[in-house]
Amino acid sequence: MNRLFYGILYLISLLPLRILYVFSDVLYVALNYLIGYRRKVIYNNLKNSFPEKSEKEIKKIQKQFYKNFADYMVETLKCFSITQEELDKRHTYSNLEALHECKKEGKDIILMAGHIFNWEWFVGLAQNLPELKTVAIYHKIRNEFWNDHINAIRGKFGTLPLDMKNTARYMLGTKSNGNHAYLFVADQSPKKSAIHHSINFLNQETPVFIGFDKIAIKRDMAVVFCKTVKIKRGYYHTTFERITPDGKQFEPLEVVDKFFEKLEKTIIENPDNWLWSHKRWKWKKGIDY
Repeated sequence: MNRLFYGILYLISLLPLRILYVFSDVLYVALNYLIGYRRKVIYNNLKNSFPEKSEKEIKKIQKQFYKNFADYMVETLKCFSITQEELDKRHTYSNLEALHECKKEGKDIILMAGHIFNWEWFVGLAQNLPELKTVAIYHKIRNEFWNDHINAIRGKFGTLPLDMKNTARYMLGTKSNGNHAYLFVADQSPKKSAIHHSINFLNQETPVFIGFDKIAIKRDMAVVFCKTVKIKRGYYHTTFERITPDGKQFEPLEVVDKFFEKLEKTIIENPDNWLWSHKRWKWKKGIDY
C-alpha cells in the first residue's frame, strides 16, 4: 500500500507547479473553511504573539497563513520530482561570502533555520555552498518506508540526511576543517523532559532546544542564520547572516538567544510565513517545567 501511494504521489509531483497550485487553492478552501485545520491553535498562537494587533489583523494573517501552508504542502510534494535546475530558479541565495569566509577560517558551519515556508526547498542547498559536505538534521519518522523515501528525496542533490539522535556523535567524530555545513531547523518545542532553557520569544516564555549551542562551542564552529522570505508564489530567497559572539568566543546559550532574536525579527516582518499550526507553547513555565 505504501509503495502504491508513493507511486501516485510521485506521478502527481510531475505536474507543473502552475497546475499543482490549483490543488493548493482547493486545499486552502478545505483547510480554512471546511476543516478549520487547527484553527484554535493557530488563532491563539497569533493572538498571544501579537497582542498589539487588532482582531481584523489577526484574522488576515491567519487567512494568509492557510494559503502559504497549502502552497507549502504542494511544494513539498513537488520535491519528489523537482530538478536542481528548477530549485535554483525558485529558491535563491545571497551573501554566500559569509560561508566562504567561514571556509577560509577552517571552521565548519552550523546553519540555523526556522520553520519558515518553504524550508523543505533547502533540499537543493548543497550545490550552492562552498563546503564539500552538507548535512541536514531531521527527526526520524516512525514508518520506515516513508522515512527512507523522504530521506532519499532530501539527499538526492548531495545533502546527507542525519537523524537527530545521531547528530552529536557524528559531529564530534568528524574532523572540523571548514568542509562541513550542518543545517538545523531548530525552532520546534523540545520534549518536556528535554527542556533546559527558555526565552522570551514572540511575547511568550518559550522553551527551546540548546544542543546545537553546546556543539558549536565545543568544536569552535561558525554559526550562520538562514533568513528566508517568500518573494512570491513559488519563489523564495534565503540570505545568510553570520551570528558572531559578543566576545572572542560564544558564551553558553549565546548562540541560542541570538538565533531566536533573528528568527523573531524575520517572523514579525512576514508573520503569515511561519508554521503557526504547531503547538509551540504547549509547555508552561512553572507548571510543566
